Amino acid sequence: MMARPRPEPVQVVKQRRDAALHALVHGVPYIQFLGIEFDRRGDELTAIMPFKETLIGNPILPALHGGATAAFLEVTAIIGLSWSTLWEEIESGALDAGVLAAGKLPRLPKTIDFTVDYLRSGLPRDAYARAQVNRSGRRYASVHVEAWQDNRLRPFAQATGHFLMPRKDG
Repeated sequence: MMARPRPEPVQVVKQRRDAALHALVHGVPYIQFLGIEFDRRGDELTAIMPFKETLIGNPILPALHGGATAAFLEVTAIIGLSWSTLWEEIESGALDAGVLAAGKLPRLPKTIDFTVDYLRSGLPRDAYARAQVNRSGRRYASVHVEAWQDNRLRPFAQATGHFLMPRKDG
């Protein structure tokens, strides 16, 4: 009977996951500009857009700018989709976190179309979002995103997007 290889120590796996996520998120300047971060629990990501005054579109209400909301949803969709497609490589160690940290990022999916539904005004506070990949093939993917603030069951915006997947050979 062959002995199974010992599993990697949990801190090694966590470090690799965190380094991969950090490289993905911090490799895109616009994500930094908006201040979006991601909270990771296992393979599940929650996007967080911390409130700042520059995100206000209507100071009378005040309400989050629709463009900032749409960008938050689209970033969540792209990072969520990338994360789900890279997960196996991250877990197996095939994707070297050191290479990612050095700036050698995998190509991100490209948006084909993105439809946003504004359900209510975004309030002047932190926003959260989660992406659900509905379909992910070799060439094309479909993703749904919901954003909420105080109550996950009361989203203030949602979106559906279709994306062109990056070629694996290039």
